Amino acid sequence: MRAPSLLSNLDLHTIRVLHTLLMERSVSKAALRLGMHQPAVSVVLKRLRHLSGDPLLVRAGHLMIPTDAGMRMIEPIAGILQATETLFSTALGFDPQTTERTFHLAATDSLDPVFLPLLVSKIKRLAPCCRIDIHPLSADSDYSERLAEGGLDVVVGNWVKPPGELYIGSLFTDEIVCLVSRSHPAIQSGWTTKSWLNAQHITNTPTHLGARNVIDEQLQSLGLQRNIAARCAHFNLMPQMVASSQLVLTTGLQFCRRFTEALPLAVVDCPIHLPKLAYYQLWHERSHTSSSCRWLRDQVKSVAGTLR
Repeated sequence: MRAPSLLSNLDLHTIRVLHTLLMERSVSKAALRLGMHQPAVSVVLKRLRHLSGDPLLVRAGHLMIPTDAGMRMIEPIAGILQATETLFSTALGFDPQTTERTFHLAATDSLDPVFLPLLVSKIKRLAPCCRIDIHPLSADSDYSERLAEGGLDVVVGNWVKPPGELYIGSLFTDEIVCLVSRSHPAIQSGWTTKSWLNAQHITNTPTHLGARNVIDEQLQSLGLQRNIAARCAHFNLMPQMVASSQLVLTTGLQFCRRFTEALPLAVVDCPIHLPKLAYYQLWHERSHTSSSCRWLRDQVKSVAGTLR
């Protein structure tokens, strides 16, 4: 198909649907994210396959994966969407009160558990017509890649060394402590470095491919290794597990304090001096000059400042 004919069959909505399909790799997930019915997304995908002469997404077991042609489209499409946003935000100015933009944010749930509720509440108060998608930091998603491709606008979390290719905004630091049940022996007798390392620790599953827990990275730098007896993908469920067991959760004091009144838990010092957890927001060059993304980052920084 000649280029003029191809362009006459494309519009910004179709391009956005294609980008969402390639990022989500699922018609149902894409439909949910776009606020569309699944059959309507399938119709757009069928039309895109006809226009491109390529399947774009193919089945691999229960999953869908982009073809080579589909993979090559991701970055250019993200650029088109970003350029469109920049074009109109430059011409019209970004107005939180009227924007219908969708903000894509990923965050670790080891943050203070009230952070995301406060952030969403503030964003919706200031930008009532916008949409917000909160993405998990999970092992099956490379957040650096998704920032570069436009699937995410900002990522919030803690890292020993944040990726050097991304912009970094410091948010706050938090002292490392241990959360244990009130019946744990460490409350009465304390513990040595050896007894703490040998205790039954619970920690989170990796947040992305190749990731290591921040505590374990710091211990490795000291030539130490703790006994990890349990892992959980949902950080906010760990305090309940700790409360009814002899498990030890080592994390930030701010997080731990949120649970000590509601559950039979206590905070005790970590016997090993570890650097404070440092929380950041990360973003890519792609969104660095976007007025709407700058506004989003300002809200993240503002809410994080109230938690210090």
